[in-house]
Amino acid sequence: MMTSRPVRIPRPAPPRTESAESANERRANVAGSQRAIRVTVVYLGVLAALYLAFVLYDRSVPGGTSSPAGNGEFLFTGIFVAFAVFGAIFTLHPAPRAIVVSSDHLTVVGRWGGRRVLPPLESLSTRVVRRYPSGFLSGAPVEQVELWGRGATLHTYLVEDGLFRGTNATEGPR
Repeated sequence: MMTSRPVRIPRPAPPRTESAESANERRANVAGSQRAIRVTVVYLGVLAALYLAFVLYDRSVPGGTSSPAGNGEFLFTGIFVAFAVFGAIFTLHPAPRAIVVSSDHLTVVGRWGGRRVLPPLESLSTRVVRRYPSGFLSGAPVEQVELWGRGATLHTYLVEDGLFRGTNATEGPR
């Protein structure tokens, strides 16, 4: 007796509509991310240099050759690690990875992968709190922006210049 065998029938992919592609525009925050990462690296470098200086000083003073537990080196190392972790999170957090603009809402893709859905871009207002010129910390100008609107609380972001283009801009301090 013969057994039936499954047959795969190729089907063409559904046609892509232009309205679906243009409805979601993804804007990457390249300069804002670059500045946040470089500021974090500078912060951690300075913190590590201070830690190393204190440890070397502790080893060079009389009585510095005692055990690490006796002179507080373990406690100091714990404080260093806490400052490094919390400082890095604090420095990186305000710079989102990207924003996704659609006709009915705005999605801010956070640094750690979280997404915050906000009202449409046209109903939001922005105010530039501070402008950073391009230079060592970023290849393009970066702005610290406050964003708020109907149904959205105030949020502060570190973004590249013009990322929230299309909002109601309010002039901030220069």
